[in-house]
Amino acid sequence: MRVDLPGVTRTGVGFAMSFAGRPVTGFAGESVAAALVNAGELVLRDSAAGDGRGVHCGMGICGECAVVVDGTVRRACMTAAAAGMAIAPAPARAAAAAPDPVPALADIDCDVIVIGAGPAGLAASRMAARCGLNVVCIDERAKAGGQYYKQPGAGFAVDPRRVDTQFADGAALASSTALAGVRCLFAATAWLAEQDGEAVRVAVSSEAGALWVRGRRLIIASGAHERPWPVPGWTLPGVMTTGGAQTLLRSGLTAPGTRVLVAGNGPLNVQLAHELVRAGVSVVALVEQAEAPGAARIGAALTMAATAPDLVGDGLRQLAALRRAGVVRLNRHVLVRVEGDGRAQAAVVAPIGSDGRPGTARRFDVDAVCIGAGFVPQSELARALGCAHDWRDGVLAVRRDDDGRTSVASVFVAGDGGGLGGARVALAQGVLAGAAAARDLVGALPSEETHDARRATGQLRRARRFQAALWDLFAPVPLAGTLATAETLLCRCESVSHGTIAALLADGITDIGSLKRASRAGMGRCQGRYCGPLLMAMVAEATGRPPGDDDGFAPRPPLRPVSIAAIAGA
Repeated sequence: MRVDLPGVTRTGVGFAMSFAGRPVTGFAGESVAAALVNAGELVLRDSAAGDGRGVHCGMGICGECAVVVDGTVRRACMTAAAAGMAIAPAPARAAAAAPDPVPALADIDCDVIVIGAGPAGLAASRMAARCGLNVVCIDERAKAGGQYYKQPGAGFAVDPRRVDTQFADGAALASSTALAGVRCLFAATAWLAEQDGEAVRVAVSSEAGALWVRGRRLIIASGAHERPWPVPGWTLPGVMTTGGAQTLLRSGLTAPGTRVLVAGNGPLNVQLAHELVRAGVSVVALVEQAEAPGAARIGAALTMAATAPDLVGDGLRQLAALRRAGVVRLNRHVLVRVEGDGRAQAAVVAPIGSDGRPGTARRFDVDAVCIGAGFVPQSELARALGCAHDWRDGVLAVRRDDDGRTSVASVFVAGDGGGLGGARVALAQGVLAGAAAARDLVGALPSEETHDARRATGQLRRARRFQAALWDLFAPVPLAGTLATAETLLCRCESVSHGTIAALLADGITDIGSLKRASRAGMGRCQGRYCGPLLMAMVAEATGRPPGDDDGFAPRPPLRPVSIAAIAGA
C-alpha cells in the first residue's frame, strides 16, 4: 500500500498502466515493482517449478521480480514506472526474440573508475576528484545512494528540514560528489572488468547503449546483498528481504503489506520495523535470533555508546517506538516457515532451545514477511580480476588493506563489497581508497584532502570498534542443522531443492562446479548469488573443511544479466 514518510511527498497525479491486462495505477518516481505491489499484484513471474514469484531483494540481484514490459523482460525493482506500460508476468523459459541493436557509445578514458554509488563509492569518488583526478562512477540505480542511502525517486518532493538523518546525509553526499566534478553513469550495468596493461577497463551497458570505460585505477564499491534464509515457503510472493522492503518504503513510499512480520538478525530489522510502524503499517512481530540484551553484554553496549552515541540513541528511540506501538518482540527466536496459497499468509516462528533446535512454534497471520539474516559481499568483480580472498566470519572476503588496496595493484575494494562492516566503515574506507588511488597517480595530496584522509583513519578505527561491539550484542544463537526440508528450494532461480543437493553430496559430488552441472543450481538470473553461499556451506559440512578462495562459482562475464545485443554492442 502507498504510505507517507516525514518530509517526502508524491508529486503529480497517477497514470494508467496494465499488468496481465488488468489496470494498474502508477506514480512518477515509483518503480514498476512498487506500482504492482500497491495494486496487490504480488505474483510477477513463473518459475521452473510452476509456482509464482514476486519482489524479493529489491536491488536487482535475485531476478525474482522479472516481468515483461512492452515485450522486453526487465527487473521490476530496477525499472521506473511510466504511463501506458503494458506489463505481463515473465515466463520461466522464453524463446529469445530478435533484439534491437544496441548502439556502441564513445568509450571513456579516465583516471579512476568507481563501481557503485553507495556510501563507499561516493566517498571514494569525491575524494579522488577533489585531488584533481578525472573520476567516473558507475551504478545500476537511477540515483546515487546505494542500499544504505536509499533516495526517493524523481517523482517525489523532499523537504530537507523534515526527512531523517539517513535521507539527508545521503542527499548531501551525492550533491557534494557531483560538485566535486565526478561523472556519474546511472542506470548503467558494469558487466565485465579486465586488466588492460597497467590499467583496467570495464564494459558498461545502459539504455543509451554500450561502452567501455578505461581507468588507471579501479575502486570497487559494490556493496553486499542479504544472506538467504531457506525455510519452507521462503519463495512465496510477499516474502522479501528486509532491504527489499526498505527500498520499497524509502524509495517508493510503498509498504510491503498491511500486516508484516520482520525476522532475522541485526539492527536493520529494528529500523525497518520502526519505519513501517511510523508509516502506519501493522508490524505483528519483530523476531530476533540473538539473545535479549542483558548484563553479560554491558561492555558491548558501553563501547557502542562511546564510539557512536548517535546510532545508539537512534536505536533506543526506535525500540521505544516499537514498544509504544505494541509490537511483539521475540528474542532467541527464528522464522521456521512461511505458509500460504500462492502468497504469504502466515509466518511460523519458534524459540531456539538449548540444543540449538526450534521449540514450540507460534503462528502469525500476515500478508508480508521481511527477512534480514545478515549479508554477503558482492565480490565477483574482484574475484574476476584475480584479487585474493579469504573465508572470514562466514563469508568470502577480499584480502585488502585499510585503504582497500588489494593483491592487484590497480584495484581497490571499499566497503561491504570486500567484507562486511556497515555504512560508517564504508564511508571511511571510501575516503581512504580515493586518497590512496590519488597518491598512486599524482603523489602528495592537497593539504585539505590529507587532513580528510587522516580523519578517516580515526573514523575507520571507531567504526570498527562499534561494529565489533554491535555484533557482540546481536550475536545470533547458533542453530543445530538446517531449517530447510528436503523439498525446500535452495536455488530459487532454477527451483533446485535442498534434497537434490544433499543427494548429490551423498553420491560423492563435492565440488560446487560439478553440483552446478548436475543440478542447474546457480544457472539462473541471480547467477548463484543466493544459492552459492548455501552450496558452499553444504559442501563444507559434507567435506569437513572450510570453504576457500576457489570454492565458489567461477566469476565469468557477464557478471550481471545483460542482453546479447548489449554484449555485441560492446
